[in-house]
Amino acid sequence: MMDMEKVVFAGSRSYTLGVELEFQILDQHTLDLVPRAPALLARIEPELSDRVAPEFIRSIIEIQTGICATVDQVGRDLRQTIELVEEIAAGQDCLLYSASLHPFAEPADQVLSLGERYRRIMDELQRVGRQFISQGLHVHVGVSDREAAIRVCDILQIYLPIFLGLSCSSPFFRGEDTGLDSYRTKLFEALPLAGIAGYLGSWQAYVDEIAMLRNNSIIQQPRDLWWDVRPSPAFGTVEIRACDLPARFEEVLGLTSLMQALVAAIVEEIVKPLPVSPQLLCANKWQAARHGLQGHFCDPLGLLPTTTQNIGSAARELIDRLEPWLARFGGRGLAAIEHLLDHGNSSTRQRQYLHTYGGFPAMIHAMQEQYWQQDRDEM
Repeated sequence: MMDMEKVVFAGSRSYTLGVELEFQILDQHTLDLVPRAPALLARIEPELSDRVAPEFIRSIIEIQTGICATVDQVGRDLRQTIELVEEIAAGQDCLLYSASLHPFAEPADQVLSLGERYRRIMDELQRVGRQFISQGLHVHVGVSDREAAIRVCDILQIYLPIFLGLSCSSPFFRGEDTGLDSYRTKLFEALPLAGIAGYLGSWQAYVDEIAMLRNNSIIQQPRDLWWDVRPSPAFGTVEIRACDLPARFEEVLGLTSLMQALVAAIVEEIVKPLPVSPQLLCANKWQAARHGLQGHFCDPLGLLPTTTQNIGSAARELIDRLEPWLARFGGRGLAAIEHLLDHGNSSTRQRQYLHTYGGFPAMIHAMQEQYWQQDRDEM
């Protein structure tokens, strides 16, 4: 087995944050995906070049923060970069759109980005990879100790369906209603080494898993494991990757606040890790992807007062349970999460707008225009 020191967990200041958002780039007139990421990236000021990155197709652009101590700092960092990229996009006759799947774009029409890693991945994935034209929210939370990072992953994966239910934003694909609140989740699960990691138990078990996969030429590096939550050894973080891309900026910050608080609570031993049936984990995840906030959720560890309930109710109990940590860190964006619980997630709102306005272009405009809104009823 691999020597533990060959996979080094860098460690970082506890509960620091890094957030990544993957935006769609749409033509202002047709509202279809357009491969203009290279044109946008070419106009980014050098001092912000580490905040904006290409993705594997040229109609997606990633905006990311630096290392942030608080969610307020995340908000300032993201807002500065998003507004800059929005301005550049307008000059290129396009706009940014925040959802995890475009409602009518065709995967076969998308232009792949350059780069050896993307070429290698797409050569392996073939048609499965070409279908994966989705976007997501990734949140890194700093953890100082590698064993604590594994404990966080083992416990946090049980509660990821709550975060997914809150963030669902991909009900449509190739012009059809999929019947799911997060079809992105099911597309992602078609990829190898993606989805639920299962119980690890210790840093040594994680390192042994990495060694086995490397020795059998299945992965080249830990980041080739596209788990819903995973240790990020190079950054000294736990990376949470299960969410769709929220529809509103304040929802991004609210979810980040909840993630930061839950990671801190787990590190400070609010509940003990235990192996959990993979079937239960898969069932909870399916319920979130299929039904969103109305999905059925079972809590096998007893973190929440109610063992079985719908995901919306579980989210409210989680917020209450994390109140001491949310109060400590500030709880930015929680009003947007409460508003979402009262009025529906992005998938619900997309369906409402499609019904109201009768077409995808009007739906996209309605969703895109509310990105910067806070806590306002729109229906």
